[in-house]
Amino acid sequence: MKSDASPTARALLALELLQSSPGITADRLADKLGVSERAARRYVGILREAGIPVESLRGPYGGYRVGRGLRLPPLMFSATEAVGLVMAVLDGHHHASDPDNPAGSALGKIVRALPEPVAAQVETVRRTAAPAPDRAAARPDPGATTALVQACSNRRRVRLDYRSQAGSEWVVEVDPWAVVVRHGRWYLLCRTHPAHAVRTYRIDRVRAVEPLDDTFTPPADLDPVALLEENLAAGWEYEVEVVVDAPVDDVARWLPRSIGLLEPVDVGTTRLVASTSNPTWYAGQLASIPVPYRILNGPELRQASRTLGQRLLAAAGEPPP
Repeated sequence: MKSDASPTARALLALELLQSSPGITADRLADKLGVSERAARRYVGILREAGIPVESLRGPYGGYRVGRGLRLPPLMFSATEAVGLVMAVLDGHHHASDPDNPAGSALGKIVRALPEPVAAQVETVRRTAAPAPDRAAARPDPGATTALVQACSNRRRVRLDYRSQAGSEWVVEVDPWAVVVRHGRWYLLCRTHPAHAVRTYRIDRVRAVEPLDDTFTPPADLDPVALLEENLAAGWEYEVEVVVDAPVDDVARWLPRSIGLLEPVDVGTTRLVASTSNPTWYAGQLASIPVPYRILNGPELRQASRTLGQRLLAAAGEPPP
């Protein structure tokens, strides 16, 4: 820091150092500020007088850190950090330029709190960037997402009003274990009642969330991501049972883990058991398997596969069977 920096500038830098380096010692803080340890402690005292909760721990592993308080400490960004943040928001949320959208509104508050030179660069990026929409992404309602995250944290059962991709609607009570983001989609991993079955629901298809009084305890060894992968193909409207003429390890390489449960029939044959709300999509996934397979169960999947086959034949100039 410049030797002629004002006390206010040093106090703000002290706050930034406390935020970015929790546990920083007085001597390290003094070195970064270019002052004595006594002066560094004085700046910590100034921050405390301003209502910023600075905690200190004694001992060889002690130091200063900003504790939890009633007021959020000022946020300070460099130009690079601020532009990087805006780029990340624009990349992940394509309504970030809309002040009426929650993401756009939050981003606007951050921009207004930045120094003028930094804010000008950020606004240039924000206004001129034109991100292409990610058609695979599905962003849920922020209110429903917040309610589910809070229910997971508080371990409270909720009642969901849900609509599947096929258009089926139902109401179900669940223990919300975790919210997981996977490939641009938000999922709720939960246990249903009264069936006590593990299920995954797309949060963008949740139409309403009602917190209930009942509480729950999630599994002690819960791995939300792994369990989500195992249960993405469970509990949907249309049953699936397919036999593939290949070893289970080969089939596992050809199909995504989320498509269903694979089990060996013998050394050269694999059974796939699952369910789906979209037989057309599922038929397309099966069509990528480079070996013969047979649909044993699932009339909707059979029809979707038949329709897909006729389209492929027509595309190749072959007459339909």
